[in-house]
Amino acid sequence: MTTGRRGLQPRKQPRQARAEATRQRILTAAAHVFAEYGYAAGTTNRIAARARVSIGSLYQYYPNKDAILVELLTRHLDAGIAAAGRHQDGEAPESLEEIIRLFVRTSIGNHRDDPQLLRVMAEQGPRSPELLDKIARHGRERIAYAHALFAGHPEVRVADTYTATRLAVSTIELVVHQLLAAPDPVDSARLEDELVTMITGYLTAGG
Repeated sequence: MTTGRRGLQPRKQPRQARAEATRQRILTAAAHVFAEYGYAAGTTNRIAARARVSIGSLYQYYPNKDAILVELLTRHLDAGIAAAGRHQDGEAPESLEEIIRLFVRTSIGNHRDDPQLLRVMAEQGPRSPELLDKIARHGRERIAYAHALFAGHPEVRVADTYTATRLAVSTIELVVHQLLAAPDPVDSARLEDELVTMITGYLTAGG
């Protein structure tokens, strides 16, 4: 879903500690409201009430709930980028299974906090051009990093390593999101083990 750029921008960036604390309270309240009520019923009135601010105060920071959700999604994406960057800066494990486990564990960690909120953000949230560009760039960077690891790894047997990398990275992200946000979520430890087995088996099976 997309909407006008202006309606997705915060009205102001707080410069004082008190104003920043108010903004953080609004974002925290919005996260709870969207997770509890969903996007359609997660109104600005409910968010303001949960944040214990007036609706007028909320509108001083955000023009509508779209802008609030975009900021929540941006922060979630930034946290995922930071986590991926920390792993990429370190030395990769030697075994293919442990490399895959690192990818899976990072994805699970990025989805664990509130999977219901993540479902709302991913499936119902608005998208700004800047956010779409950031998502695309992050995806390309993840694939490039994974491909560099897979292409020269002696355990990888698939013929087309680039396509296999795209499949593996996309599968990890989509499966983790789907199963952790389900009404009956899969245990995260079991999900990690099974997904690592599945992706490792695919990459080592050959073609």
